[in-house]
Amino acid sequence: MTTALDTEQLTTKVKRMYRDVAERPGGPYHFETGRPLAERLGYDRKLLDRIPAAALDSFAGVGQFFDLAALAEGERVFDLGSGSGTDAFIAGTLVGATGLVVGVDFTPEQLGKARGLASTAGVDGHVQFRYGRIEDLPAPDGAVDCVISNGVINLCPDKAAVFTEIARVLRPGGRLAIADIVTERALAPAIVCNVDLWASCIGGAAQESVYRQAIEDAGLHVETVRANPYQFLSSGARNATDTYGVKSISLLAVK
Repeated sequence: MTTALDTEQLTTKVKRMYRDVAERPGGPYHFETGRPLAERLGYDRKLLDRIPAAALDSFAGVGQFFDLAALAEGERVFDLGSGSGTDAFIAGTLVGATGLVVGVDFTPEQLGKARGLASTAGVDGHVQFRYGRIEDLPAPDGAVDCVISNGVINLCPDKAAVFTEIARVLRPGGRLAIADIVTERALAPAIVCNVDLWASCIGGAAQESVYRQAIEDAGLHVETVRANPYQFLSSGARNATDTYGVKSISLLAVK
């Protein structure tokens, strides 16, 4: 008999893993990290040159979405699961000092690193990092122009709650631009209940059709979905990829 997912254990495991990514970005993980990964995923090198290198060292995203987000000067942006800040800092360069970027994360070490880098770079007035859960965003209704997120929503057991919360904070016409891990076929219960595979962005991956429906059910319209050139490193993660069609997508949805 398969046991249920232990969400408390999952939270502890995720925090531990991404603490390590913040403190030891070159460590042995199931996934790639750093600038070479960002460049392979299609990030604009000129934008990467403009952000703190130490943030980019701990980059562990699964795709690129800034062309979809089409951020403009003065916009308000929330980055869900902002980590050490790569995407938040890029967003900050695009919205400028008249805009506001808020990164939300629950890993203290990642928050501490991102806040220190923002302060050193002198952008902490419009690029801020707050402790929080992505199911409960620190923003009033309709206050956000664009929500971004990179390889994080798959880590949350209640994805419907996340998308409902995103829809709440977005203004009418606001955008959701994200990259995440999904599957072509439903995962076996043994994988879904394995916290190690969840923390590695495998166990929590939803079937793509279910994922997209959850976004639509929250009141957002999916406009664009594309595949990303992303791959896992470990044999276990690659086996799951082959068996269940685990893959990375970038997606744009509009409220």
